[in-house]
Amino acid sequence: MRRILSILLENEPGSLSRIVGLFSQRAYNIDSLAVGTTDDASLSRITITTQGGDRVLEQILKQVNKLVDVLKVIDLTEHSHIERELLLVKVIAQDEKTRAAVTRVVDVFGGAILDMGRISYSLQLAASTEKLESFLDTLRHETDIIEMVRSGAIGLGRGDKALKG
Repeated sequence: MRRILSILLENEPGSLSRIVGLFSQRAYNIDSLAVGTTDDASLSRITITTQGGDRVLEQILKQVNKLVDVLKVIDLTEHSHIERELLLVKVIAQDEKTRAAVTRVVDVFGGAILDMGRISYSLQLAASTEKLESFLDTLRHETDIIEMVRSGAIGLGRGDKALKG
């Protein structure tokens, strides 16, 4: 089962390493990892996407909560939440037909063309993981992908509750 964990912790050297180490020690894979500071520069928020069963995840959550730097941990998948991922992709767009097709796909999915080269377009889309997959599948029918990078999922719980220290 896919899980999205959101962890609020002190922005200190080694904090991220200790959290990733807990996953590694238990041979538990991290599918994506996004880290950034919060509105308080002394705090960071880590979003980890992983796959796994309830028992192993429960052990990891308990261990993460025991770390001194960690203030709060939430399994977003257990609550109503908003999730987004950023995709940057460079595609071949040599002729007018391909350029028009790529532009249509970008418009339909609500993306943006960031850069136009002689034979390529650089595109951006921020959406759910499922929508990004659909976007990429549609693009692959129109042209070839030269290069791409994905940020990994980030998320917020819906409603008034907040992950704050």
